[in-house]
Amino acid sequence: MAVNVASEWLNSCSGCEIAILNLGETLLDLLPKINFVHIPVLMDHKHLGQLGDKQHIDIPKATVGLVSGGIRNEEHLEVAMEMRKKCDIVIALGTCATHGGIPALINSVTNEELFDRYYATESTDSGAQVPTKGISPLLDRCYALDEHIKVDIYLPGCPPHPDQIATAILALLNGETPELPFKSVCDTCPTKRMGKGAVKGIKRAVECPEFDPDKPIDEMRCLLEQGYLCMGPVTRAGCAGTNGEAPRCISARVPCRGCYGPVQQKGNQLLDMLNALASNGIDLSQLPDRDSLLRFSGAHNRLVVKQGKKTRR
Repeated sequence: MAVNVASEWLNSCSGCEIAILNLGETLLDLLPKINFVHIPVLMDHKHLGQLGDKQHIDIPKATVGLVSGGIRNEEHLEVAMEMRKKCDIVIALGTCATHGGIPALINSVTNEELFDRYYATESTDSGAQVPTKGISPLLDRCYALDEHIKVDIYLPGCPPHPDQIATAILALLNGETPELPFKSVCDTCPTKRMGKGAVKGIKRAVECPEFDPDKPIDEMRCLLEQGYLCMGPVTRAGCAGTNGEAPRCISARVPCRGCYGPVQQKGNQLLDMLNALASNGIDLSQLPDRDSLLRFSGAHNRLVVKQGKKTRR
């Protein structure tokens, strides 16, 4: 008998749902075993019923619930709570759900500053009124999923690699708990490490690292040692899937951006990265914006506003 699966997207971009489609032939093997009872980003299913005649959000019961995106407004919160109520197992799918992701960068400003900037600031177009009709009220900040509901399984990534999604679903179908490794990107990176870096300042990403394009990636020196802001030491591995290949950004000869969030669920990429930079002999005063180290993990009160100014915890 097929297992019922419900999927919801909150404060997200649909990239995680595209990752599900990117399972390819594996998805064809899975479809006879699962039954999507609710996945509005891919098929029509209304929260208030197909005729809109229900008074409250109603999601069909399911064994597994996939939730992508963080919680930014009251509707997101209501949907997340309904998913928790109706699903036996809730999976936080993607870094927006696990750590806030890119949308949580908004936590560095207040809602008032946000509306003033985007609706009241005069530019080539005249200012506009803040929309209210039919718009769900914003919460005070962007939350990760587990700040409001219990999460059973975390699948970070922007988006998660299809291999990891398949591994998690197949494990659940077999009555097992998915076990994904808690390794850093550096643990899976084949580049050469020669000890403390040779530079004291941080190089701009537009500068080309030193490598020979005709040689394999394991002949290139570690980008952090070359002075580039590579988030590999403090970012969870997984972007290359389960095939043992080099991390995706590193394969393209560019620094890791940190999209899988911290290695441990409660880790702090900012503090851990400052320590990694100092360990490589890099002058921290050269770092132009420390908040950028929380690019993908600004939820959980990591990036907050205090008295109108950005603060970090």
